[in-house]
Amino acid sequence: MQAAPPEPVTLTLDINRERRTVTVDARTTLLDLLRETLGLTGTKKGCDHGQCGACTVLADGRRINACLSLAAMHDGGSVVTIEGLAIDARNLHPLQAAFVAHDAFQCGYCTPGQICSAAGMLDELAAGAPSLVTDPGCAMAVATDAEIRERMSGNLCRCSAYPNIVAAIREVADTPVADDSHTALDDADAGPRAEPAGPAMPAAAAPGHPTGGAA
Repeated sequence: MQAAPPEPVTLTLDINRERRTVTVDARTTLLDLLRETLGLTGTKKGCDHGQCGACTVLADGRRINACLSLAAMHDGGSVVTIEGLAIDARNLHPLQAAFVAHDAFQCGYCTPGQICSAAGMLDELAAGAPSLVTDPGCAMAVATDAEIRERMSGNLCRCSAYPNIVAAIREVADTPVADDSHTALDDADAGPRAEPAGPAMPAAAAPGHPTGGAA
């Protein structure tokens, strides 16, 4: 006899600085909640096993693989995706601007996860969290290429744009910026926020882009 599915759960989360209340299957992953329920397809589904990093988002300020985390675990918490990394649609986050300037993407599928992971990584670096390659004699980890590569090793790029990715992150790490420092985006790239049409069918994989929209 087949077991009955679990009862739906109602969750309230801050998604990209907006309070959202949703009712979903208790088994829904955070990735599927973002993509299928909320229509935030900037967060990509790659391996769906936590091995590629394409689904990286910031949950309560820490980078996680959204495919490995149940949405219910984040009830009452905050999540920032690539769509919400910038303050608004017309101003790029410094990392987004640096990825554009350094051509740090080719097909772009991994780019949203790379940028979200880099944002979390730089916060970890600023907090003094060591990595496997941090010199034990250093009081504070420095954003060397080796540090960046080690800390970003969970994000794979099938186009092998790693040198450009490292260069983009290094530029931001070496440039002091205010918390609200963002780069203006052309009006042509600033579109209205899309409202989800419903989870009737899996969301198509939109082309990768530093802001999560179509390339």
